[in-house]
Formats: sequence, structure tokens, C-alpha cells
Amino acid sequence: MSRIGKKPVQVPAGVTATVEGQKVTAKGPKGELSFVVNDEVLVKLEENEVVISPADGSKDARSKWGMTRTMIENIISGVSNGYERRLEINGVGYRAAMQGKNLQLALGFSHDVVYEAPDGITLACPKPTEIVVSGINKQQVGQVASEIRSFRKPEPYKGKGVKYAEERIVRKEGKKK
Repeated sequence: MSRIGKKPVQVPAGVTATVEGQKVTAKGPKGELSFVVNDEVLVKLEENEVVISPADGSKDARSKWGMTRTMIENIISGVSNGYERRLEINGVGYRAAMQGKNLQLALGFSHDVVYEAPDGITLACPKPTEIVVSGINKQQVGQVASEIRSFRKPEPYKGKGVKYAEERIVRKEGKKK
């Protein structure tokens, strides 16, 4: 039995959730998201909560049960609160700035890296060494943050590069003489 899948997903005030066949749609103050559920999982809307259960006792149905509940919880949380990922830039001369809706990064290359944000994602630079990626789709926010980090991953000797705010860089000792 899935411990995650057993829990119903609470629908907070201000968010409307609808279930039409295998499609779950959530509409809230931040926007609207939908998720198409696999046929092996059943979804019902009961009062203020979405209840998920496997269609049968097969291993495949039970394995998709918990993931389906998490995806539905993510879309409901996204339309009510949204998601945010913070990145930090470390290194001499490394900085970020907004250029209209695009993000301009100086990361020690001979050229500046210009990153264009996809639809539904908002980029911000409160400080030249900090980037805030926000949006309602958790997967998309994580993907954009990962793409920005991949331009210059943090290196283990001096810690220079773009890292997640909560990430801890394991440092290595340099060469001995």
C-alpha cells in the first residue's frame, strides 16, 4: 500500500479543482494547471479533497498511485502559492542582470550568456549575485533553474560558479608542493 497515495489531497480556499474523466484541472489565484492521470489510477473529487486510488491491485497501478497523488498536489499548490528556486553566483566578476525579460549572465566567458525565460516563468535579480526563478509549474521552475546552473556549475576548488542557494559545495584541497 502506498503511504503517500492513501492521503487525500486537500483543496485550499480560493482554488477550484475539477475532475473530468482522467483529467484533473486546478484553477487558483496564480493561474490554471492540469494533469492527465494514467488509466490505471482512479481519481474522485469528494467535498474539499481529491481522492486517488489504484484501479486494480496490479504492481503497475500501485506504482503509479503515489506519483499521481504527488503530481495533483503539486498543481494545486502551484496555482495557490507558486514555486520559487533561488540561485547564487560566486566568483570574481561573475554577475547577473535582467535585460528586459531575458537574463544576462557574465560567467567568465569571452561573451555574456543571455538566457530567455520560457512562458510561465519569471526571472528576477534582486542582487547581481542572486537569481530568483519563479512560476506555478514545479517541474518547469526546476528545469529552468537547472539550465541556468548548467552554464557554469560550481567547481570544487574555489567554489566558483552558479549554485542553488541551499546547495553546499564540497571543497577539495589543492595540490601540495
